[in-house]
Amino acid sequence: MSSYPFWLGGVAASMAAACTHPLDLTKVRMQTVESAPGAHPSMLHVLQRTIAKDGVRSLFTGLSAAIMRQMSYSLVRIGTYEKAKQKLSEKGKPSSGKLLAAAAVCGGLGGIAGNPADILLVRMTSDSIRPPEKRYGYPNAVTGLVSLVREEGLRGLVRGLEANTIRAILMNASQVGSYDLFKSRLLGSQVPGVDYHFQDNLVLHMVSSCLSGTVATTICSPADVMKSRIMSSNDTHNPILLFTRSLREEGPMFLFKGWTPAFIRLGPQTVLLFVFFEQLKKAWGTVHPAP
Repeated sequence: MSSYPFWLGGVAASMAAACTHPLDLTKVRMQTVESAPGAHPSMLHVLQRTIAKDGVRSLFTGLSAAIMRQMSYSLVRIGTYEKAKQKLSEKGKPSSGKLLAAAAVCGGLGGIAGNPADILLVRMTSDSIRPPEKRYGYPNAVTGLVSLVREEGLRGLVRGLEANTIRAILMNASQVGSYDLFKSRLLGSQVPGVDYHFQDNLVLHMVSSCLSGTVATTICSPADVMKSRIMSSNDTHNPILLFTRSLREEGPMFLFKGWTPAFIRLGPQTVLLFVFFEQLKKAWGTVHPAP
């Protein structure tokens, strides 16, 4: 087996994020707009309103921050997980529990590494729906990072770190960990009612990623909503106070705002992520064959 660079997962994730960014933007806007109890604007409504107000190109607002996020958050979480899997496999096939634990730890590391870029992504994608006096106006991720440090200091870089790290732990375990689990369980099994056995191909990747996407979206939604609200806020909200206020004003379902676009985004993104990742590994192995 030829080795491949640590950063390859970040490149694959960036490619996938570029394809699914409009859905990520819609998800963040659904999560950060506070509404009356029982009022939950649909994904289609938010998409239509965004296009009508700012045009189709606005769906890619904040793309530079999305790329910066993937080249920090996903680069670390995928790179360290792949190295951990390789290390665990040296002593035989690792158990599902060990893989999930490794995915959780690596996800936490990725959440810490990607926190500044995550703040920029949330702020840039939700900026146009904020009152003019509360907008950040970051033209791109690099200038946004400079502005963040200049205006809020180094402490601004860790805003929402607790919620983001918890989400990253849950995401990596429930997405990457469960993807490996579903893939290994389905491989070679027969599709009910159909004369077809799963093979290691795109069909298996799509089914496994959709299942893992459902699990990941549901488990991560509460932490994802809280992370988005903390990071998009101009004020220094205490997470507990923010949670209790949102719960009181909007009801418990606010924790699942943006679930639909998050799921629609996460399924294809997971498929694209692993397809791109496998192809990049294959291409790297061709150009740099193992000795």
